Amino acid sequence: MVRTLLVRGLLLGLLAGLIAGGFAFAFGEPSVDSAIALEEAAQPPAAEAAGHDHGEEAVVSRPGQKAGLFLATGLYGVAVGGVFALVFAGLRGRVGPRSEGGLALAAAATAFVAIILLPFLKYPANPPAVGDPDTINSRTLLYVIMIGVGLASTAIAVATARRMQGGPWARWIVTVVTFLVPVIAAWALLPGVDEVPANFPATLLWEFRLASLGTQLVFWTAFGVLFGWACDRAARRPAAVPVAVPAPS
Repeated sequence: MVRTLLVRGLLLGLLAGLIAGGFAFAFGEPSVDSAIALEEAAQPPAAEAAGHDHGEEAVVSRPGQKAGLFLATGLYGVAVGGVFALVFAGLRGRVGPRSEGGLALAAAATAFVAIILLPFLKYPANPPAVGDPDTINSRTLLYVIMIGVGLASTAIAVATARRMQGGPWARWIVTVVTFLVPVIAAWALLPGVDEVPANFPATLLWEFRLASLGTQLVFWTAFGVLFGWACDRAARRPAAVPVAVPAPS
């Protein structure tokens, strides 16, 4: 059964990744092109002569980057789908809704909040023209820490919900509080990162950030719906009835 779920997660993750890639191509790439144009316009002629641009003379041209977008989102979907399927196999019958489709949707929504939304709210994505290259390692580390906080908060909240006695309202309140306490503490203790130049267009910045978050939202929505639908469809399929073979006389 785990093997079936794993194959299902890999294939549907690939499909959801390609869907998200289409969204990113339609809504994210125009803002990337605009940000790169601003970056190149601000470079001195000497830097352009040295090849420090994102055009055809770059290591990977912009058409190549756009084509590679679907490869990147597809591989991302395969990796996430495989991990999700293994986690889902461990959650079945233990937590969440009883129906497998409902559990898949709940797990996908929880993963989006813990892994994507919480880190994004603290450290939102920036277009190519924004950010100091010298701080990329520290910014990446802070982002990974925020992902760890989201996962740990989710685990604490789930464990609390399983042990909580009382009515559904009391369980929900305690679960939400136990989830928010470590998240709020992390937001207060972790340093902020603000490297956006004062002259960078605010509209372009938020268009890029919304497209970045929207790409993840499209992926997790598509994957959760597809995986949940496939699980419910498999659960409704009648099991094969073994045929008794008479023993030879």
